[in-house]
Order: sequence, then structure tokens, then C-alpha cells
Amino acid sequence: MEGVDADQLYAALDWLLARQQRLEARLARRHLGEGSHVLYDVSSSYFEGRSCPLLALGYSRDRRRGSLQIVYGLLCDHEGRPVAIEVFPGGLHDDKTLPAQIAKLRGRFGLTTLVLVVDRGMATRANLATLAAEPGLGWITALKAPQVKKLVKQGALQLSLFDEHNLGEIESADYPGERLVVCRSPLVAAERARKRDDLLAATEAALAPIKQRVDAGTLAGAAAIALAVGQVINKRKVKKHFQLAIADDSFEYSRDPEQIAEEAALDGFYVLRTNLAEQTLASGDIVRSYKQLAHAERAFRTLKSPELEIRPIRHRREDRVRAHAFLCLLAYYLEWHLRQAWAPLLFIDEQPPLAADPVAKAERSPAAKRKASTQRTADGEVCHSFPRLLAELALIVRDTTRTTDTAAVFTKTTNANPTQTRALTLLQLDPKRL
Repeated sequence: MEGVDADQLYAALDWLLARQQRLEARLARRHLGEGSHVLYDVSSSYFEGRSCPLLALGYSRDRRRGSLQIVYGLLCDHEGRPVAIEVFPGGLHDDKTLPAQIAKLRGRFGLTTLVLVVDRGMATRANLATLAAEPGLGWITALKAPQVKKLVKQGALQLSLFDEHNLGEIESADYPGERLVVCRSPLVAAERARKRDDLLAATEAALAPIKQRVDAGTLAGAAAIALAVGQVINKRKVKKHFQLAIADDSFEYSRDPEQIAEEAALDGFYVLRTNLAEQTLASGDIVRSYKQLAHAERAFRTLKSPELEIRPIRHRREDRVRAHAFLCLLAYYLEWHLRQAWAPLLFIDEQPPLAADPVAKAERSPAAKRKASTQRTADGEVCHSFPRLLAELALIVRDTTRTTDTAAVFTKTTNANPTQTRALTLLQLDPKRL
């Protein structure tokens, strides 16, 4: 960074990394207690350089296919406050990161009872066996699409029962000792149908030029036609929805209505699974807990935002990369609390309403909708986005003047305007003592 001594910067990163475990343990004591719900999710970030031993090719959430990357897992409390972060090699599968987090929660943080909320990608047989071997550890996750489809074929999940209800529990011999909570969201169903139709249309648009070439005689031979079709047919993962007929001098394609209808029947359905007893957590609360994973997803978006910039990463040494990730976590921890304190000045919801229907789409409160439509706070002040409010506070300047003849020093600070005063007051800071 311009104006910053590199040696001092690296020394600061080394100092921070040496204290990471101690600081994470303090955050855990502050925000996690016995029986807490803990959110865990994984993301990745691309890298600039090739020498760090953590670098590898893997599934890129940054849509930088072919770029070397690292993977990092984030632990948050149920409200989304970050507690700990761990960096893994870029090629490691998400589910392989979970055992280390269990050990951290039970060993370093000393939690004997907790509920771990994880994405469906973490729910492998090996991980569930590890979770089952931990007494006092509950978990909530979701079934993958093939598993839901299998329940339907077995008759354990009867879709017609949810024509009038959007929440219910079922049992299956494939999941002994577990509760399966079935949810159906019409909004999710409509969005899924729209996306599928868009993907089908885009695939048809890619197949049309191939058919034109075959019809015109510029592309012939079954092998050559199949090669051209193969390059585009599954680019959008909808090959199963098409019927293809390829010959030496002809090519025909059409949608498979039966296959599409079979998939569409499951639109909007998702099934949560948990080992928690009904007396411990009701069905609706299981749904609400799983939806809290959105906080972890929001944390990843913020970490990658222009304000925090966890990516791209340019450090060469593994320890510096880990320190960089931890520094970003601490920055996000600060931002999380700033957003909460400044909620009256921001567009965010100050008191998000608790929906009576846990499956229904979350709605903003009337006060938040009013702020969005009027661009004003409840007190009539101008409403801000978080970056714009930071820019407003950055206009406060402290100027130090030193005379050459008497060596006298004068310090002057910009008088805070009403918005700056309000923001500082919400942080319990006195604008007059800056």
C-alpha cells in the first residue's frame, strides 16, 4: 500500500496471527454460550501469484474458473456476528472442512452443547457420523435434490399433502433417528420455473445454429454433429430435459415434457433434516434456524466488497494469507456492529419482524419500507447507505499546524454537521471531543 512501510505491515500481520486463537476464543466467549446455534459456511477467493502452498484449483465462487484460489470457513453466531475464520487449501471440498470446526467449537471454545447449522453440501455420511459421535451436539442441515426425489419415489414424501400446507414433518427409514421437515414455497417454485425456462431457451438458442448448419449441409456425419451438440447441450445443466435425434445428415431436438414435468413437481420443495427432538425445537424454529445461514452468505459478500476486499490476495507466505483473512474477519466484525448502531440512519431494518409463517418470504417492516420510499429516516433525516455514511464521516478533518518561529502547535478539528453528530452519538462518542 502506498505510504505504508512493507516491513511494518508484515510485522503487524505476524503480530495479529500470533493472537488469532486468543482473540477468536474471546469472541466465542462473548457471543457463544452453551446451547448456542452456530452458523458455518464456506467460500473461496481467487489469488494473485502462484507461490503460496495453499493455492490450488477448485470450485470458484468468484466465477474465476481456472484461477488458483484459497478456501475459507466462517463461524458466526445465530445473528451473523463472525467469531472465527480458518483458511484451507483451494482444492479442498467444503465437507472436508467441517471436522476442524467441530474440534474448534468443542476443544478451543469449550462448548459442550451447541446446535451447528450447515449447508446441505456439508452433510456427507462421514460428517454426520462425526457429528453423531459428539454428545450434546445438535445439527440442522438440508437434503440434496436427489435425496428429495428418492423420498418421493419411495412414497415417504407425498407432494399432494402440501397443496394447502407449506410445512410438515415426515419419516423415512433412510434417516433413522432424524426429523425431516418438509417446506414448500410458492415463490421459490415460481423462481425455479422461471430459471429453468430461461436455461432451456438459452440452450435451444445454442442448438439452433447447429441445426441450421446440418440442414444447409455444411455440417455432416453423426460423429461431427454429436461433437458440436456435446459442446453446448449441457453447458447450462439441462441436457436431461432434451430429446435428441442425430443422424449422418439430420439433427432434431425438442424438450422432454415428461422429464420437465417430473422436475417441476418438486419446484419450491426443500427438506430440512435434524437430530434435534421436537421438544427441543419445533418445526417452524428449525426452518427459521436454517434460514439464518443467509447471515453467513451476507458475511461473505461483505468480505468481498470494495470496503473490505478480502480478494484478490497477493501474499506469498501461508501465514500472511491466514493473517490477511483474519484481519478481514475483524474488519467485518467492526462493520457488523457499526451497521447495528447506525441502523436509524441506514436503509436497513431496525427491527426485522418475526414472520408468523417461517416458510414465507421475509418481509421488511413498514418502517423500513417507509425509509426506502421516502429516502428519510423516522426523524426526517436523509437516509444513507453504509458506504455513503462512511464517506460523510470521512469529511471530518483534524488539522495540526506548527509555527516555524515559536514551534507552537495548533490543532483544529472540523465541526461535525448534524448527520455526523448523529452518527457519532449513536456510537456513544462525543463529537466535541474528537
